[in-house]
Amino acid sequence: MTTWEQPQRQVRPGWIRPRGRPRGGGMSLGLLPSIAKLIRAPAKALAACAPLAENDPLPFALLALTGVTGVVDAVSFLGLGHVFTANMTGNVVLLAFAVAGTPGLSMARSSTSLVSFLVGAALGGRLAVAMAAAGRRRWLLTVASSEALLLVTAAIASIGFDIGSATPPSRLYTVIVLTALAMGLRNATVQRLAVPDLTTTVLTRTLTGVAADSSVAGGDNPRIRRRVASVALMFAGAAVGTLLLRWGLALPLVVGAVGVLVAAVAYANVPTARASEPPAGSGRTPPK
Repeated sequence: MTTWEQPQRQVRPGWIRPRGRPRGGGMSLGLLPSIAKLIRAPAKALAACAPLAENDPLPFALLALTGVTGVVDAVSFLGLGHVFTANMTGNVVLLAFAVAGTPGLSMARSSTSLVSFLVGAALGGRLAVAMAAAGRRRWLLTVASSEALLLVTAAIASIGFDIGSATPPSRLYTVIVLTALAMGLRNATVQRLAVPDLTTTVLTRTLTGVAADSSVAGGDNPRIRRRVASVALMFAGAAVGTLLLRWGLALPLVVGAVGVLVAAVAYANVPTARASEPPAGSGRTPPK
């Protein structure tokens, strides 16, 4: 019989170390070599896409945000008890599993994530309308700042939360709400931008394009660099987020917030096509 939320004892996963000083003398010695190996290939893929920024820096910024999504997915699924706050396709499926009585899944957590995501998306839509007269850079900087603020707030709220026992519940649900709000806000914005192959949160259409438009399938591999980079960066972000979870939820959430801000500032400081920039929320990109 499925209940709304069943208290249960959770076993601390093997990749989560107990609180206290990490083995190996600290994070810099224990994690940096592994992180460096994980991001090397995606970094090369991202560098290969650098020429995109010459005409429009937006795809380059969205690729960076795709990496942040991987970090958030690691935090939510591994750190918050098998729930997604960025990938709503996966979250709806997990919710269905929980409704059907699958052990270890929670209707309360998945439902909270889904509702919070929808609220964030609605806020993102309202923000785009409210800033319709502003330039695209100002609009996107506002969205990015809001997302980063939500992630930092989630990091602060997660201090004192124990991943292994999922306690206290108040902090658990606070982090779910804040991260889902941030991802809903971003998804609404990215949907209005309508940049091909760069949704920043899901890869199904991207991977379909890689295969269906490949030379093997009779295509000419359009936008292959951004497609491959998108997959590689989400993979790397998820792996790095998993490693950072050894030190709790706060660290990967702060890293994600920094990634959002770096992408936004880098985008805003590339002086390209300012005169032909479309209005905020128009869904149009400057001519190339």
